[in-house]
Amino acid sequence: MAKPTIGIIGGTGWLGSAIARSMLKAGFLEPSQLILSSRSTAHGLTGWPDVTCTADNQELAARADVIILSVRPDQFSAVEIDARGKLVISVMAGVPITTLAERTNSDRIVRAMPNAAAEIGKSYTPWFASDGAEVEDKELVRRLFETCGSTDEVFREADIDYLTALTGSGPAFPALLAQAMIGHALDKGLPRDIATRAATAVVAGASQLLGVHYVSPEETVRAFLDYRGTTAAGLQGMIDGGFIAAVGAGLDAAEAAATAMSRTG
Repeated sequence: MAKPTIGIIGGTGWLGSAIARSMLKAGFLEPSQLILSSRSTAHGLTGWPDVTCTADNQELAARADVIILSVRPDQFSAVEIDARGKLVISVMAGVPITTLAERTNSDRIVRAMPNAAAEIGKSYTPWFASDGAEVEDKELVRRLFETCGSTDEVFREADIDYLTALTGSGPAFPALLAQAMIGHALDKGLPRDIATRAATAVVAGASQLLGVHYVSPEETVRAFLDYRGTTAAGLQGMIDGGFIAAVGAGLDAAEAAATAMSRTG
């Protein structure tokens, strides 16, 4: 499969640049095949001088075979491009296929939801393709987002709105857990630097064991509960304190926000 020219609108933002760097580092495309557009092109993509930068979105759309929309959803109304006949990939939360097709004049649309872990090649990226997307388009999307981590195609657009809540939040939910653990440790008198290192080691370090031994999260929790040690006591206290219900409430709220954005997008 020939390497296409890819343009990223909003390509110097944190997510756009993370996707760009992942593709380049993986050799998915050459720097000369990448175009970034942004309101500020002064710095380009640091370390990749052969990447083209422009402030003109339509210039990017005219030159690129594939266009990635990586702007804030509330900024999309200011993006005016004609991408007729081209593959358009949106990484914006809550903007539905119908709106994307109407605004870009393309019927080859993919909605994807990477997260901030794309920066380190650890994003999970679900994606949904419009009826007009071709088999070759789907294969390209799969290979593109594999440069950022792991990926799955989903077959209902509503699933993208839910997964925006579940996985699109990236490090925010683990960060909240770490914040709660740090706060508790501080209340117990630990110095902040030790509390921070300890909580981070649990959330970002020990959690990497999930999946390594092909044991599900449910099996891991059950094994520790059955062992009846200090971890079991801690897990049971969290469960009894409403941890699972609180997580569900958070995901419901995030999904509702994504769905509301889709309805008004």
